[in-house]
Amino acid sequence: MANMVVIATTAVPDHVRGALTRWMTEPAPGLYVGTMSAKVRDELWYAVAASVADGAAVCLYPADNEQRYAIRTAGQRRRRPIDFDGLTLVAFQGLDEQNGKTGQ
Repeated sequence: MANMVVIATTAVPDHVRGALTRWMTEPAPGLYVGTMSAKVRDELWYAVAASVADGAAVCLYPADNEQRYAIRTAGQRRRRPIDFDGLTLVAFQGLDEQNGKTGQ
């Protein structure tokens, strides 16, 4: 069964954007929406995650959990999904943490 998938990208190479537009619609820059099977979604996501370079991407899709969706991320992002007793929450990293520096 096909389900709606949303992928948002930031500063990814042009070939990644081209691959996404083969399967999805781009209603706003860097935002892709499409309906596809789980197999196509997974294969497309693996290709995107392997190619983000210095950019970042996030994928949201329906899942059989309490929130009814799941989140995957690739690349360096300040927002990081974490599991909290079965719920996905978003943790923010400080700029120092993101750049690999400590607070001292």
